[in-house]
Formats: sequence, C-alpha cells, structure tokens
Amino acid sequence: MIKNKWGRVPLVLLGFALFNTACAQNPPLTGQAFIAEERLVGNSTVLLNNASYLVPLQKLEDLKIASVHFNNQYAAVFDSLLNKYNKVDLFDGNTYSGNKTLANLTSDLKFYNTIIVQVNDADLSNPDVIDFISTNQKNKNIIVAAFGSGSLLSKLDVITAPVIWTERVSGVSAMYSAEAIFGGVSISQKLSKNYSAVYKTGMGFTTEKTRLQYTVPEEAGINAANLQGIDKIAQEAIREHATPGCVVLVAKDGKVIFNKAYGYHTYDNVIPDKLTDIFDLASMTKVSATTMETMQLTDQGKLSLEKTLGDYIPLARKSNKNDIRIREVLLHQAGLIPDIQSFEKVKPTDHSTDSSAAYPTKVSDHYYLRKDYYKDVMLPDMLNSPLKTRGQYVYSDVSMLFMQEVVENITAVPLNIYVQQHFYTPLGMQTAGFLPLYRFTPDRIIPTENDKEYRMSLLDGYVHDPTAALLGGVAGHAGLFGSANDVAILYQMVLNKGSYGGAQYFKPEVVDLFTSKQSPVSRRGLGFDRWDPIAERHYPSKLASDQAFGHTGFTGTCIWVDPKYNLVYVFLSNRVNPSVSSKLGSLNIRPRIQDVVYEAITKGL
Repeated sequence: MIKNKWGRVPLVLLGFALFNTACAQNPPLTGQAFIAEERLVGNSTVLLNNASYLVPLQKLEDLKIASVHFNNQYAAVFDSLLNKYNKVDLFDGNTYSGNKTLANLTSDLKFYNTIIVQVNDADLSNPDVIDFISTNQKNKNIIVAAFGSGSLLSKLDVITAPVIWTERVSGVSAMYSAEAIFGGVSISQKLSKNYSAVYKTGMGFTTEKTRLQYTVPEEAGINAANLQGIDKIAQEAIREHATPGCVVLVAKDGKVIFNKAYGYHTYDNVIPDKLTDIFDLASMTKVSATTMETMQLTDQGKLSLEKTLGDYIPLARKSNKNDIRIREVLLHQAGLIPDIQSFEKVKPTDHSTDSSAAYPTKVSDHYYLRKDYYKDVMLPDMLNSPLKTRGQYVYSDVSMLFMQEVVENITAVPLNIYVQQHFYTPLGMQTAGFLPLYRFTPDRIIPTENDKEYRMSLLDGYVHDPTAALLGGVAGHAGLFGSANDVAILYQMVLNKGSYGGAQYFKPEVVDLFTSKQSPVSRRGLGFDRWDPIAERHYPSKLASDQAFGHTGFTGTCIWVDPKYNLVYVFLSNRVNPSVSSKLGSLNIRPRIQDVVYEAITKGL
C-alpha cells in the first residue's frame, strides 16, 4: 500500500493545525473566523451526479474505502476527517509516475469497492487523472472531491460518479467536503450558472446531516475560551496522580466541539495519550454492549421485559432465579449478589501457563483457564447464589452476566460478535469491541492495573475486571474497549432516538423506555444509570438535567447523554494504573469537567 508522502513540511504543519481545529480545539483561527469560512464553504459546495444517492455513504459495513490525492495541499486535513467516520486507507497518486503509472494504482486498489478521489485544477489538467477516474467509475463506487474554480467542472464532463465541488480552497473546505461524504454536514446548494455542456444552472443534489460533525465550539453557540477549565481539571487529575492520562470529548447538537487527550499511558511519561487510543471501558460495557443488544431484541419483539430468566435460560428453571423478570434484572432489583468469586476461587489445576485443548481460555499473558470453567464453576455459582434483596436496588455485575446468557440464548450468537456486527461496524466505530489484542497492537491500548496477585503482569489489552477475565474477556458487564470517538458515535445514535448514518437501530420509543426513570426505588433506567434526584449527591454532576442518562466504568470512564442540552459527554481514563486509586472520584474530576461544559453552554458566545 502506498501511504501519503508529504514533500513540503509547512503543509503538514498547516494540515495538522487545521485538523486540531476540528478535534483538539487548537485552531489557527478564532472560532468566529472558522465559522465565517465554513459558511462561505457551505454556500459554495455543490453535489453533482448523485442520482444513485451514494453520498452520503451508507452501510459502512459493506464498504472498503480508499482515498487518493494528487496535489491537494489540504489532503492531510481531508483524510484525517474521513478517518473519523470509517477506516479509510490513503494513497498518494503522485507516487505513481515513471515506471509506475496510474494503471498500477488501479491495480493496487482492486480490493477496494469505494474510492474517494481528491482533485484540483492542476490535477485535472492531467488527462491520466481523468482517465483514472473514468476507468474506475465503471465497476467501483467513486466519489470525486473537487476543489477550485468552476472551470474544472468542464474537465469532469465525462465523469458520471458523484462530484462534490467547492470553489473554496482551504483547510475548512477540505474538512467540509470530507464530512459531507459521510453525512457529517448537509449539502443544499445548486449551480448558479452554466459551467459546461453537462453542468448547468440549477443542478445539484441535496443531502441531510446524518452523522457527527467535527468543528469548533462556536458552531454550537459556545465560546471556546469557556471550555479552558477542562484543561485545568484534566491537568490537576494527572498532577495529583488520579490518572496517568485521559481523553475528553464533548458533542453538542450533533457536533464534536471538544476532543482532547491529556497525559500519558503510564506515569513513566513515555507514550502520550492520543485521541485514537483504546480504553478499557469497564462497566460502560453494560450499556454499550449488553443493553444495546437488549434494546434491539426488545424492538424486534424477540425479548420481553415481562418474561423471566427461566423463560430464556433453561438452567435457571430449577433455581431461585426462575421467576425473576428481565425488567428486574435490568433495574438491578432482582436480589442478585453484586458479583461472584473470581480468581480467589481458581485452583492451581484450573489454569496453565500454556494454551492447549485442555486450557483454551486466554485470561492474560501466560495464564490460560481450563475448558468449561465457566460452565462448571462460574455459571453454577451464579445460579446457586442467594436472593436476599429482591425489590431493592443493589448494583450487580451478575445481573448483566445473566443478561448475556439471555441474549445469547435468543440469538445463538456470542455477545461480542452480535454487537460488532449489528452496531459497532455499521456505525463506523473503528476501535470498539471486545478482545482488542486480536485487532490492535498494545501501544494503541491504554494499560490498566499491574496485577501482582493473580495475572502477574501489566494488563494491556486484557480486561481489568477479574470476572470478565475468567470468561476470556467477553462478559455482559465488562470487557468492551474503545476510543472516545467511538463512544460518542454510539451515544449520538442513542441521542438521535436510535438513528445514525441513515439507519435506524431501534425505534425512538424503545430508547425512551430504556433511558427514562423506570424504578420506584432508584434513579435507574433499564440498564442505564441516570441523574440522581438527591441534590447533595450532584450525580452525575451539579448542573446535569433530570433527563441525563449514561454509565460510569471502574477503570475511570464515563458516558453521559443529556437530551435537554442535546449533549454527549465522554471521559476515558485509566485511573487503576498502576494500581487502583480513589483520587479520580475524591477529586470529582469527571463531574467537574462535565460542569464546565454546562457552564459554557449557559454562558453562550
């Protein structure tokens, strides 16, 4: 694969600065200047040849996408934004010269079904570029992103593939066009005059915004200066050793207006935290995996909240769990114990340092659990556990372990595979999933605890939760990993009442049911945690509305959605590294950052 090769360093730096405009809030212009340019870009961007409705892209799970640039000076910006929405591989067309031609590029692109081609006036003066586009549009999805004067349209007369054209040539126009391809922004303009025999006055297709946009706070009516308090609180957390690092993301009105990484993977300050880093989401798994599948199965009529564990789990029928309703389980009111014994119950003969048919379950490096340990030990422990608090709210990991059994018995598909196929991949979530080491190198994954008692290693890519670890890393209550951007995508879909990217994942009324207060004895929704009406608790923060729902994670993570403010707030950290610390909680880092966001919204511009 040919990667981008940037010949001129200043362009790289400019591209990086502009990319930060969208993602890390360090723009080279003030927010209002950015918005002014964006408005000019929006008023000059036209979508042509879109009768097949290829733009914005849908069904991402079916697409293998490449981006080709030639002389677009803002290719770094454009490609960075594309990769916010889906994995897009990058090719520099200028490297195909001399002995290698654009025919070689076509050959190298044979396993891609969707190709995005960036062109400007200079590129289209080369007939080989036109021929490259014309040849590939015959059997692939081609989208042309054209930047420059209207005269370039006459050179595209032979092109039948969708063309997104803007006469503005800037970092902002590169961002806008990339976002438009995925529905991060809408397109509404039409040609104002005749540009060629093909492209004439009044031509142009309109699109709707269907996915997140990446922009500056001012775009959502917030003064960027009023978010600077986030920096101070995050730096305090690192300085006080509440966590080695963290990533904060804020999306308002469907727009990511703040996304910044702080600190390092560990306190040795070797690997800085990055926006794309993958965190152990811990109990966020409960809502981000198990509850999502439960919602979808409820929407499809395959699961009923009024049925019992015995209806879905045959082994539960002869236990005291038989008549527990699914609603009780999701509310943590089933009387289930908080957790079962984990490593302390494992016998020396139950595990090995090497994998084999007898010891197939990988718990961590050099720790393999014997076959059927879950069936022989853990599941019976769950089924035989006492019910002492039924009807009361007692937070329980066992509840979501039972929900994993329920949904897997309904679908005959493992939890991790179901949510990957039905949510994460279609949504364009590139890192989210269980068992991250099967897909990513450890340097992309934030390490958690240095387990000196049982696993005897730094947990990097292996789930921190001990019960989930003994299940091989896939559990209903823990085991999910992901980046802040992925979490934001998933919960923007929920905030959108189940809709994202042109697809409906469940009906709005299902979202309303699960995320609203459903318990007379606690603040909980179904699966979801919610705003606490006891004022002195300030949960999830002092200024959150009574509509807020989400969940926290033991590793130092949280997701909170506040429909009143059209807000998604993500905080990811590894506060358990190198060992469990309570400082993140005692310093109120997560809620204080959340309150900075609310205060900024209230102050406005």
